[in-house]
Amino acid sequence: MENIPTIDRVAFELGTFTVYWYGIIIGTGLLLGWILATKESKRLGLEKEIFSDLLLWAIPISIVSARLYYVLFKWDYYKGNPGEIIAIWEGGIAIHGALIGAVLTTIIFAKKRGISFWKLADIAAPSIILGQAIGRWGNFMNQEAHGGEVTRSFLEGLYLPEFIINQMYIDGVYYHPTFLYESLWNIAGFILLMILRRLHLKRGELFLTYVIWYSIGRFFVEGLRTDSLMLTESLRIAQLMSMALIVIAAILIFLRRWRGKAIKGYMDTVN
Repeated sequence: MENIPTIDRVAFELGTFTVYWYGIIIGTGLLLGWILATKESKRLGLEKEIFSDLLLWAIPISIVSARLYYVLFKWDYYKGNPGEIIAIWEGGIAIHGALIGAVLTTIIFAKKRGISFWKLADIAAPSIILGQAIGRWGNFMNQEAHGGEVTRSFLEGLYLPEFIINQMYIDGVYYHPTFLYESLWNIAGFILLMILRRLHLKRGELFLTYVIWYSIGRFFVEGLRTDSLMLTESLRIAQLMSMALIVIAAILIFLRRWRGKAIKGYMDTVN
């Protein structure tokens, strides 16, 4: 086995307290997303604290729902290792579970505040995909969420930096950097949404565009991964969810326009 230098997933230790790069990177994505959403909400006439208040509920609920989603589809393992259910620092949170928790929380929050859910969702969409793009680097640090086996020459042919190639060397084998593929797709999606939000889209359509864009990329990237949550031996849950979300989002865009539910534009400042 080659002696390839890799990056330690532990950032630093304070006595018995260990801080992992995974948590730092996820936290960075959340912080940048919050800053972006706060600036946009102020521009559109909402209270500047609106996303701070929302995230106080959405973050913990999304983390719990993301973990529960993952544990549910890995129950054969966790029922024999219940002590590991809360070990999210080891990885193992599902973005689809997080999105379910975040959407449900936002629906309730918007209703209580008397604000359009779709307006909040539109504002949040670029922040969400930016956070996902950054968060995938937490998987990189943990050497997880990778694809199948490849050669070093294949990775070099992608003109990747040496540190990425080295980090993809796991237990004597090089793997597809699927974290990078998805991160780059999400960065492209972030740029797209930042452009589209300056256009007069109908209310809700920026968020639904995010759902479609992310789901297309996730469907193809998931097909390369080796750690997929499986519904059956051949059916990957994330791919099934991605297909369902693409169809649902497209139908919602059509129905909301057809029924006149999307008469307000994204940039309208009224609730």
